[in-house]
Amino acid sequence: MAREDHLVISSGKAVQPFHYAVGLYGSKFFHELKEHRRIVGVKCGKCGKVYVPPRRVCNACFEENKEWVEVGPQGEIGSFTIVRYAFIDPETGVQRPVPYGYGFIRFDGADTLFQHFVELSDERPLKIGARVEPVFADEMKATIRDIRYFRML
Repeated sequence: MAREDHLVISSGKAVQPFHYAVGLYGSKFFHELKEHRRIVGVKCGKCGKVYVPPRRVCNACFEENKEWVEVGPQGEIGSFTIVRYAFIDPETGVQRPVPYGYGFIRFDGADTLFQHFVELSDERPLKIGARVEPVFADEMKATIRDIRYFRML
C-alpha cells in the first residue's frame, strides 16, 4: 500500500492513534473483497471446517489452514440484535443513526459466523434463518466498510 490511513480517536486534548495489522490472512480477505467483490475463507485440511473471516489455525484440530475457498456471497442470519442506543461509531467518529440491525451471518459454504450491519425494514422484520446478501460500497478501500450492510432476500 502506498499510503497509510490512521484512525484517530480524540478525548479532548488527548489523542490516541491506533495501528492494527490484519496479517497475511486478513490482507488476502480484504484484497479479494476490494478487487473482486468476493468473500473468501480458509478450509481446514483435516476436518474441513471453513472459517470466515479467515484464520491461520483451525480451532477444532489445531491444523494450519492453507486452502482458500470462495463462500457466499449469500448466507443466513444466525443471530442478530437491534441497537436502539445512540453512540459514536469508533470506526467513523460519527454518531450512528438508530435503530440499526447487527447480525451474525453464516455465508453459504462457511461454518463460522461473520458480524456486520443488517438492513432493517418495517415490511420484513429480522429473524434467525433469514437469507441475506451483502450490499457493497461504491468505492472499495479494502476495509470492512467495503460491505455497507446485508439486506434480506
